[in-house]
Amino acid sequence: MTDDRHVVLTGFMGTGKSTVGRQLGALLEREWVDTDKLIESRYGPIPQIFEEEGEDHFRSLERDLAEELAARAALVISTGGRMMLDPIVREHLEPVSRVFCLVASPDSILLRVGGQHGAARRPLLAGDDPQARIQDLLAERSPGYAEFEAIDTDNRSPRQVAETIAKLCEDR
Repeated sequence: MTDDRHVVLTGFMGTGKSTVGRQLGALLEREWVDTDKLIESRYGPIPQIFEEEGEDHFRSLERDLAEELAARAALVISTGGRMMLDPIVREHLEPVSRVFCLVASPDSILLRVGGQHGAARRPLLAGDDPQARIQDLLAERSPGYAEFEAIDTDNRSPRQVAETIAKLCEDR
């Protein structure tokens, strides 16, 4: 990829944004940034931020980070699952990025986040039925995710997904 636009990976939790992003950064020889990991390194664990400060505070941290990253060039950015659905974040990142939405089936997502027990570590999946919560959240977010170029991650290795995105970036 010869331009300085960022490559942004968005999509629901468990679709492979972090794993694919790391590999894509290596393939494109670009720095990879995981927004959730960066927020955690600065402010502490996300579940703790949600519990102590609330979701609104967490979303404001995402907005500030989007503005910071938009000022840089040629990154591979793995976002939090809802980050690119925020109009303020989009205003910062979309003009300077190529955005791909990684998608997977609800069953794959539940498996990737660690089943029922792993889902308990995800604040938005807390409750008795994480599978139903995944389906509800996907239905709620699908219209926003549909605005980005979709990349299906089901039945594909992270490397295959990263190679697909790298090729798409080279073709344009």
